[in-house]
Amino acid sequence: MSETPPNSLQYRFDGPEEAPVLILGPSLGTTWHMWDRQVPELTKQWRVFRFDLPGHGGAPAYPAGSVGALTTRLLATLEGLGVQRFGYAGCAFGGAVGIELALRHPERLASLALIAASPRFGTADEFRQRGVIVRTNGLDPIARTAPERWFTGGFAAAQPAITEWAVQMVRTTDPGCYIASCEALASFDVRPELGRVGVPTLVLVGSDDQVTGPAEARTLVAGIPDARLAVVPGASHLVPVEQPNAVTDLLVRHFSTAWQPAFETSTGPTALPPAALRPVLSPASPQPPQTGPLAEIAPIAVPQQAQGRPDPYDAGIKVRREVLGDAHVDRALAQADEFSGDFQEFITRYAWGEIWDRPGLDRRTRSCVTLTALVAGGHLDELAFHTRAALRNGLTPGEIKEVLLQAAVYCGVPAANSAFKVAQQVIREETTPRE
Repeated sequence: MSETPPNSLQYRFDGPEEAPVLILGPSLGTTWHMWDRQVPELTKQWRVFRFDLPGHGGAPAYPAGSVGALTTRLLATLEGLGVQRFGYAGCAFGGAVGIELALRHPERLASLALIAASPRFGTADEFRQRGVIVRTNGLDPIARTAPERWFTGGFAAAQPAITEWAVQMVRTTDPGCYIASCEALASFDVRPELGRVGVPTLVLVGSDDQVTGPAEARTLVAGIPDARLAVVPGASHLVPVEQPNAVTDLLVRHFSTAWQPAFETSTGPTALPPAALRPVLSPASPQPPQTGPLAEIAPIAVPQQAQGRPDPYDAGIKVRREVLGDAHVDRALAQADEFSGDFQEFITRYAWGEIWDRPGLDRRTRSCVTLTALVAGGHLDELAFHTRAALRNGLTPGEIKEVLLQAAVYCGVPAANSAFKVAQQVIREETTPRE
């Protein structure tokens, strides 16, 4: 066990000190105990390192807002312990950390296993919506539905003690850290980068996983050059808990046979980056003899970057999607035509890239200002989707109510009356847990 400063993680070691280190990463809403059934066998060969996500399992509640930030904390923890090179197995969110390690810190990884993982977990809208529900209702709705997401129906019915353990594990998680983890998964998308994963990889999935199932696993295997697939029958999302023996056997086999040694140099063990690819002339295609002087090859002219500020469109579309949601933005852009397309580009570049992306106000404050302005102008259509955006930006329904009450004083009671009707409907839709 460890004392945990903000820049590191709560962890525990099991197994012999001299053995190579194998890290087990948890899923969102779980603790390191999800790996309890794997530890006795794994510690015969490895020193097993398990960690908790922030605010999970009693860990200090220092939220990490991205997978990269969580990975940085993990590496800081390992640096403090003198662990330089390791194998890594991660489930779901833990799998995202494993992919991040493989892409950003390949020299640290000896081997990788991705369990119930995906290069993109659902959609950003789904995870931000889950954050809204937790912010409004607490974790109880998520906890009550965890067993049906994590386990097959037969397992949940036959193992009531484990099912209740799963519910309580989620229920005792810090809500703020859970919401931050949802935000981290909302922004995680490494589909274009999978080809750069250069470590031997086992992709393991339960056959009945409805969260990140075999289709997502096959996407990983198709994208990662040195990857193989294992489908565990009769298991859902939390496959290490539901089928512990099968998962343990697969992990032992993978890490025993696909552990990549560090490169040796005169100064000690280090990892070298992959050699750059070089074009090779086919021997079947001999080059014709030169009959004249070689042409002088001029250097390629690199166009100069335009001076001044960069175009704010790219930042604008990113912020617009984060605040309003992919579905809303995709719908607006799809409906644009020759007549309205310039307007969509205009608001993306200037409203979202120039104003919403300014650092002077946080997004919660900008939502308060926006709601007030829309009430004053009577723009009820825009008020509806900006109420939804305010929830995504972290405002609670109670805080939105206070904004509308304030607007009633300065913008007029009739305007606020109409605004309350619109906002009330949106809040009901957004904060009602989906069964």
